Amino acid sequence: MVQMATKAKSAFADVRLSRWTVPVLLLRSCTFRPLSGKECVAWVGRSGRFAPANATSGALHRHSTLGIVKSTMRILFSLSLLASAAAFAPSASFIRPATTLNAEQFDQEQFIAESKEMRLKYLEEQAMFALKIAVENYGNAVFPNAMIAGDCVITHLLHRMGYLSDGKCKVMVVDTFHLFPETMEFLKEIEEAYDFKAEVFCAEGVPVGDKAAYDAKYGADLWKEDIEQYDKVCKVEPFQRGLKTLSTDCMINGRTRWQGFERAWIDQFENAPIGGGLAKCNPIAYWTFEDTFDYIAKYQVPHHPLHAKGYPSIGDAKDTIPIPEDGSTKFVDFKFEGDPVPWLDYASERKGRFVGLANKDGSTKTECGIHVAGAEKTFDRDLWEAGSVKNIDSMEAALEIKKSGKPAVFTVYAPWCKFSIAMEEEYEKFAKENPDVDVYAFRGDEVRDFVTSEFNTSSFPTVNVIKADGTAVKYESEKRNAEDFKAFADSTM
Repeated sequence: MVQMATKAKSAFADVRLSRWTVPVLLLRSCTFRPLSGKECVAWVGRSGRFAPANATSGALHRHSTLGIVKSTMRILFSLSLLASAAAFAPSASFIRPATTLNAEQFDQEQFIAESKEMRLKYLEEQAMFALKIAVENYGNAVFPNAMIAGDCVITHLLHRMGYLSDGKCKVMVVDTFHLFPETMEFLKEIEEAYDFKAEVFCAEGVPVGDKAAYDAKYGADLWKEDIEQYDKVCKVEPFQRGLKTLSTDCMINGRTRWQGFERAWIDQFENAPIGGGLAKCNPIAYWTFEDTFDYIAKYQVPHHPLHAKGYPSIGDAKDTIPIPEDGSTKFVDFKFEGDPVPWLDYASERKGRFVGLANKDGSTKTECGIHVAGAEKTFDRDLWEAGSVKNIDSMEAALEIKKSGKPAVFTVYAPWCKFSIAMEEEYEKFAKENPDVDVYAFRGDEVRDFVTSEFNTSSFPTVNVIKADGTAVKYESEKRNAEDFKAFADSTM
């Protein structure tokens, strides 16, 4: 039948068939069959119109004028059926395995690469829009930059938008005096690359970059003795002071939901728990850690050199380690070496941070205190600023008390020390209840050598009774309440 149809199609190639000369198929028992020539003619009437299938022959004859016309139409429709049958015949080229078709049309790796590029493009635009709002709608946007991977992305975005070179966004860096040596060197590198100068803040009363001065004032082992106080002295207070010094009204930072459950619900904008309710912009809040490195690779963004040594995130050298610990995963020359999953898995970015550290309640430490509620209360004031306790503001004045020949109670304290803060109320109560006793307080964390040699101070607070001969007798008890202070003073004086 197919051969006959092919010949017929060739013989009548110049015959113009109407649009109605397609085969009509009837559904019978879920199969199709072509109508016979007789059945087809039964549908044809004058002007190519269709008549019902059960139309009488008389009705059809009334619409025809010459027998030749009917004969011609029969021939034409029969030929059309044969030609159409050829069209329905399957060909070898059409029938082929579905797997072959899929292989030709779908390249999985290319599809993934294109999809990631589409995602990254959207994330870039979204982050830049957030940064535009932060910088253009606030007068003093500040970006505290820790130079971790996400911060490097934000630095590059700010540079692309021109906000670094024109000074519309200030960059702030906190030097804890315990950073990796590479960190501050890397800061100089990006300052030069992006044409900006960061504002560096460190522990109060210590010159920037002067580790020896920090050790002398706060002690080299403060982080071992009290990690919470270390965080306050080296991170929270300088951070707070930096925001206030720069008159920050919108803080930009690199926190993301991908970093862990503590941050899983952050949005691109929120009210910060610090600094009196200033706005906080998290431009890459919805990025994964993989997105971050995809961006770094795409634009060849300068990034911390320790990524090439196995560190996914970089903090203090004392408690930051590679992940995995053997350093087998690295980011070198803008691509990963080794298995990237230990870095890129959910909540894995900061696995190498705060290693071996625990919070006061014994839980694993995951935050340094900067981004937690209540941090703004830590350094708003000094201790015993008013009241019955007399503040001594110089070493000379402190020595005069020893030389006065008059008994007194003399406490050496540090305003950042939680134990000094805890005894503030009781010490004030003691002073009020004993007006005949001179009660003094002297800030000693800035002159450790002096208070160590003159007032028995090895930790804060240190309470002394100054006898009439100038001898300083240390109060050794950990009970710091008004009654115990009085009992010690009475027995010593």
